[in-house]
Amino acid sequence: MNPLKRAFSDYNSSGVRMTIFWLCFLIYYFLTSDVAYFGAGYFQMFESVFILVLAEFIVAIITLSILVPKFLERNKPIHFVLWLLITLFGVYILYSLLRSYYYETKYFEFYPAVKQELFQKPFVDRVFNISGFLNKGLKFITPAAILLTYRFYKKQQNLLKLKEQKTTTELTVLKQQLNPHFLFNTLNNLYALTIKKSDDAPLIIEKLSNMLDYMLYRCNERFVPINKEVELIENYLVLEKLRYSSRVDVNFENTLVSNVLIAPLIMLTFIENAFKHGVAQELNKAKIKIILKQTKDNIVFVVENTKPNDIIENEDKQSIGLTNIKKQLELLYPEDYDLSIVNEPKKYQTTLKLAVK
Repeated sequence: MNPLKRAFSDYNSSGVRMTIFWLCFLIYYFLTSDVAYFGAGYFQMFESVFILVLAEFIVAIITLSILVPKFLERNKPIHFVLWLLITLFGVYILYSLLRSYYYETKYFEFYPAVKQELFQKPFVDRVFNISGFLNKGLKFITPAAILLTYRFYKKQQNLLKLKEQKTTTELTVLKQQLNPHFLFNTLNNLYALTIKKSDDAPLIIEKLSNMLDYMLYRCNERFVPINKEVELIENYLVLEKLRYSSRVDVNFENTLVSNVLIAPLIMLTFIENAFKHGVAQELNKAKIKIILKQTKDNIVFVVENTKPNDIIENEDKQSIGLTNIKKQLELLYPEDYDLSIVNEPKKYQTTLKLAVK
């Protein structure tokens, strides 16, 4: 849909909603009025209701179209209240003019003698009747208050939707920053094994296929069942063990008791880092220990790896990876996670605690 048609459609949609809103108010007053108080019957009752709704409509239009944008949205509440009172008083004068010089004149003969005497009071005295102004002012402002509340609600909904979209976009970008070297290394290993006609080649294809299927198509939700993440980790470990063979000793302890939900790919990132910094540069046999367990309120995930003696750490790259993970945690687990890191000469350990979802 082009912008012109979209704008026209939005305008029509808004106009229909407003028409229905005011018709509902008109019908409500009409149905809750007692025709017995109107000597001329239903037509007199309708005109009485119409004049009241007309006053409410004018107040609502001025309030929402002028006072709110000019004062309330610019953080000028005192100016807003002052001009709202002026608007109410001006509309009250208009309402009183319509009642005095049209409605009451037209139906004067149908009023009892007591009311006829009341209507013959000077117009100025009636306008400056404080109790009358307050009574009518509350009625005048009611529809405007309802519409203002609805506008505020819609605005908050739109802000939440925008925030949700922004968060989703950020998470997508962060997920795309996951280390791509694993894929290239796996394909290189597969190529080498294929040339050798190794029996491990089909296994690599199967595990890699399962991982890619999950990472590309199965983990697009904010939270996924943790058993799917465990399966991803197990497939990853199989591939890395095939890659490094006897150079690494991996111990994965999984003692989960229930299939809770967890943010996807968070745990895999820590394991990737353990292989990247603990195994890739190790000349001797490296060790990686992974613990996944569940307490009453948390998922506890621990990754510990040995460090090569002569390792040259690239602090910039490590800080970028850690910053990436922290951003994801802040977006998905605001104030519901705890990440601790122990960096010693011989080992590197990360402990992540996530609130159970």
